[in-house]
Amino acid sequence: MPTQRTPRSSGSPKPKKRSGRPKGRKPKKKRQYRIRNWPDYDTALVQRGSLTLWLDEETLRHWRSQGRTGERGRPRVYTDRAITCALRLGAVYHLPLRATQGLLASLVALAGADVPVPDYSTLSRRRKRIQAALSPPTSSEPLHLVVDGTGLKVLGEGEWKVRQHGPSKRRTWRKVHLAVDQGTGLIRAAATTGNGVSDGQMLPALLAQVPQAIEQVSADGGYDRRTCYEAIAARGARAAIPPRRGARIWRHGNRKEEGLARDENLRRIRRVGRAKWKRECGYHRRSLAETAVFRLKTIFGSSLRARSEAAQDTETLLRLDALNRMTALGMPHSYAV
Repeated sequence: MPTQRTPRSSGSPKPKKRSGRPKGRKPKKKRQYRIRNWPDYDTALVQRGSLTLWLDEETLRHWRSQGRTGERGRPRVYTDRAITCALRLGAVYHLPLRATQGLLASLVALAGADVPVPDYSTLSRRRKRIQAALSPPTSSEPLHLVVDGTGLKVLGEGEWKVRQHGPSKRRTWRKVHLAVDQGTGLIRAAATTGNGVSDGQMLPALLAQVPQAIEQVSADGGYDRRTCYEAIAARGARAAIPPRRGARIWRHGNRKEEGLARDENLRRIRRVGRAKWKRECGYHRRSLAETAVFRLKTIFGSSLRARSEAAQDTETLLRLDALNRMTALGMPHSYAV
């Protein structure tokens, strides 16, 4: 027979709820940070909105196209540099193509420059064929690259609709693969693919874009693949990639071939533990790649305006190039209090 509970009298006190925190233990305070170079960083934040940063005199001097390009049809009026400047302005100030045309026309009139302004249809047509690329400053010192990937939405509803009613069939995005210099925060290499390409597949292509010497490549467990280790070893760099749970040795010590860097990492993890191995190799610096992704989506948004894949690739690379320019102006140097 099930036991019956006796009703509680109205005068008896209510039972106290138990908290999830053990008795006597104080909650942890969130670590706070302070910025050492606040005046310089404040000036850099102001300069990001300066129009002269995105439309300079050098660009206006190379605005018109010089003669024929060898292609059929009418000669081009605007150089690729002019189209890139206009599209970058639209990306920085979150403007569609028609509003970008209006902003550029007003800037040219205020500057008193005798140059024509491309209309929105020209911008839409040219961004599908323009060769956009990153322009980070070169460095003679070996780089420590941190690698990660993210997605920029192309089609699909917002997060609230997905949470309430589930995702739709037309939800898709473009994947962005980044290689960030952990010393400066600059994006050294980038590539855009469809959403069916994994992060590990694009690591060799990212490393091929970096002409400088590479000292170390840090990535998460999604890059624990043979092709990734081979691409890193070909550049003479050290791989800081945590092997997956339950991983096994690929090449044992009784082989005549040279040992693999991945096996050495796995043996070290078994000896000292995964947490200590991450501290020894500086794996935690990989979070700077996630910081770059966060800055990209916070400043430029998490969705793309263009509809064709070629235009989406151009739009993404122009955003990354603008992010590099903002980073070069100045970044905060913080310390824990």
